[in-house]
Amino acid sequence: MVANNGKWIKLTGAIATVALGAGLAIYYGGGDNGKEEAGPASQTDQTAEQQTAPETASEPFQLTIDESKPGISISPTLYGAFFEDINHAGDGGLYAEMLMNRSFENAALSTENWSLYKSGDGEGFIEITKDNLMNKAQQQALAVTVESNANNGWVGAENGGFWGLSVTKGKTYKVSFYAKASSDFNGKLRVSLEDAGRTVTYAEQMTEALTNDWKLYTLALTSDTDDTGAKFVISANETGTFALDVVSMFPETWNNRENGLRVDLAQMVADMKPSFLRFPGGCFIEGATQEDAYYWKETVGPIAERPGHNNLWGYRTTDGLGFHEFLQWSEDMGAEPLYVTNVGISHDGDPFTNVSTTPIEELGTWIQDALDAIEYANGSVTSKWGAVRAANGHPEPFNLKYIEVGNENNFQMSEYVQRYPLFYRAIKEKYPNITVISNADNAGEKIEMVDEHYYFAPQWFMNNADKYDSYDRSGPDIYVGEYAVTIDAGNGNMAAALGEAAFMTGMERNSDIVKMASYAPLFVNVNDRRWNPDAIVFDHASSYGTPSYYVQMLFGQNKGDTLVPGTLTGGPKTELASINGGVGVGSWATQVEYDDIKVTSTDGSKVLLEDSFDKDSGTWQTMNGEWAVQDGSYVQSSDQTDVRATTGDVDWSNYTMTMRARKTGGAEGMLIMFAVKDSDNYYWWNLGGWGNTKSAIEKAQSGSKSVVGEEWPLRINDGQWYNIRVEVAGRAIRCYLDDQLIHEVTEEPDAGPIFHVTGIDQETGDTIIKLVNTSDKQQALNINVAGTQKPIAESADVITLQADSLDAENSLMEPTLIAPVSSVIDNAGESFDYALEPYSITVIRLHPKK
Repeated sequence: MVANNGKWIKLTGAIATVALGAGLAIYYGGGDNGKEEAGPASQTDQTAEQQTAPETASEPFQLTIDESKPGISISPTLYGAFFEDINHAGDGGLYAEMLMNRSFENAALSTENWSLYKSGDGEGFIEITKDNLMNKAQQQALAVTVESNANNGWVGAENGGFWGLSVTKGKTYKVSFYAKASSDFNGKLRVSLEDAGRTVTYAEQMTEALTNDWKLYTLALTSDTDDTGAKFVISANETGTFALDVVSMFPETWNNRENGLRVDLAQMVADMKPSFLRFPGGCFIEGATQEDAYYWKETVGPIAERPGHNNLWGYRTTDGLGFHEFLQWSEDMGAEPLYVTNVGISHDGDPFTNVSTTPIEELGTWIQDALDAIEYANGSVTSKWGAVRAANGHPEPFNLKYIEVGNENNFQMSEYVQRYPLFYRAIKEKYPNITVISNADNAGEKIEMVDEHYYFAPQWFMNNADKYDSYDRSGPDIYVGEYAVTIDAGNGNMAAALGEAAFMTGMERNSDIVKMASYAPLFVNVNDRRWNPDAIVFDHASSYGTPSYYVQMLFGQNKGDTLVPGTLTGGPKTELASINGGVGVGSWATQVEYDDIKVTSTDGSKVLLEDSFDKDSGTWQTMNGEWAVQDGSYVQSSDQTDVRATTGDVDWSNYTMTMRARKTGGAEGMLIMFAVKDSDNYYWWNLGGWGNTKSAIEKAQSGSKSVVGEEWPLRINDGQWYNIRVEVAGRAIRCYLDDQLIHEVTEEPDAGPIFHVTGIDQETGDTIIKLVNTSDKQQALNINVAGTQKPIAESADVITLQADSLDAENSLMEPTLIAPVSSVIDNAGESFDYALEPYSITVIRLHPKK
């Protein structure tokens, strides 16, 4: 996850492209990933842009499947889950602890989320204390002073949970806390669940009299009422002062684990049938500084001995959901654990000035930390850390097989290529069977698997469903560790689900190289949306899955073992429209000058634009930068990124643009824009991009850019005037530099509207067909299955996820507005017709005849 407050990269609606050598580029994109809730975006048909002409034929699509020629084995670890404590995903979410700020560590000298409780004529106060603490892990405790207990008055502290505390009639809640009495207090404590008005008590228990030493108290509260706005109270009616620390309240947990997980949220993840679980991050692993990085050794053992730490995502985490709980959770789901280790570079660190960065010569501490983590997971009970695991209740090894070295450190490649080899060699020397995952494909040592991340608009994912078809099979395996539609996605809408589902068909089809994939982020608490969208949405009392969640669930539950080749033909024919739009110029961290810009119709009969910049024509609209007409040129003098000046008409097509241009300083080259529709939809010729190393045509759709055609090595010299010509004719693009043809591309139509993948379930013999219809029309489909070993039964199971519009979303009020619907068809067999609903993902399970 790319944090939006990082020093290394900041994404605010644009994308960043990082070249990783060998032709591989990893793209990170995103919309506004700030804290504010994003409203549903207005949607258009994501596949309609290039299909503006009338349909000329309406024959049904034909899907031909040949089981006599089975393809690759589908990776058994293809679909997994990635957990990161972002959006209060852990504390206040999956981690079942119900009390916020249980250890009083959230803020210095602040009682955050704890309030003074009084009843009757009781008087007193609460305050943070740092005196006589219970252990080194706890830096603050809460002191409660009862000054008066008149008229049976009670004084104490109350907690309203994480934006609410929900209790259920008949349910029992486990409470534990540490307490000690000052010399002036000789009383007992009452622990209770009450209504927000402090007039009704739902459950209560009394402790024995406190002592002058810290002591653990445990008890159970069974509520006699349903209330989503209850209060947890600890109080006394004896005068004097007592102290509290690590005050905890747990409901029943998933799989009945001690210190466990919230039932509804954990079950939703389990229902995805993840084959692996990545943990703990994400940028969470790095921390904003070294002090706030994730140290797994501080997250195991009794919760009172876990200090917690400041979370990069803007809040403090208790580390109650720690390394051991991660391994236990993975085991309970039958998922392979995948642990991410820190490489000694914090998110806000700067390796060039050694700010919050471990020097290379001191990296041994982090390497040993990774080796110790593996020993904790896999070591014998006689090993140092295996013994700790056994003491924590799990003598059997967890059999960790995957470890990732760092997170998104390809943004610091000069550092990463020095660090990754040290980790790789140390891990392989001691644990040769561990698969080591890299953040880049050329990290200075053998790469077994590389982690790629994608955050883009729906159409990018559709157009890249074939991305891995042409990947080099002699290179490293691929782990798509983070991906999601983040542009035009609302708070998690159907458009996002369709784009992701289309992309997933391509990953499954290529799972001989794409071995693992996990959507991100997994969770969001509606009260703390730091990243948008997310798969599972919740508050303190309820939860729901977005359409994207249900896509993950459908693909995870319906993955075959062997790929079956399928060919899609037919369908409505459309006459593709010409590429059209205005023109522009720009720069990226570079100072440039442009002159003699002219746009003419292809046949030369009409001049659409001519500007020699003898004066300011007033026709250019600028975005970012510092533009000025100076000495007969259009000058951009700032070093900002994504700087643009555009003009022209969205209806322009079939034209030639010429100009003179030169770079006067900066890191990159020049940007020549054409087919500009708006600020998020355009093409540009990027000359001297990627650190002034390459030339490429890039296409932006809804703010997501991807390369069209091939990239070529190219460097733009400072101070040299270049003659530039761009020809747009129909759907053909030609780019010339000093009359030399650099790029020639015929733009293909957007992919879709149907995407498919088929596999065989070896255990059941089922043929599993997954189909995605991204259009707003019902699509007639004829399915033919050849080469079956057994005849196919006429009865088949169908699961459909469908919405009436692209911007349709689920919500806490309508949690299953868009949810899978199961049905049975009775016309299946080796050949049958099926109508795909508009905006739908469909799974058809064909059964062999008995």
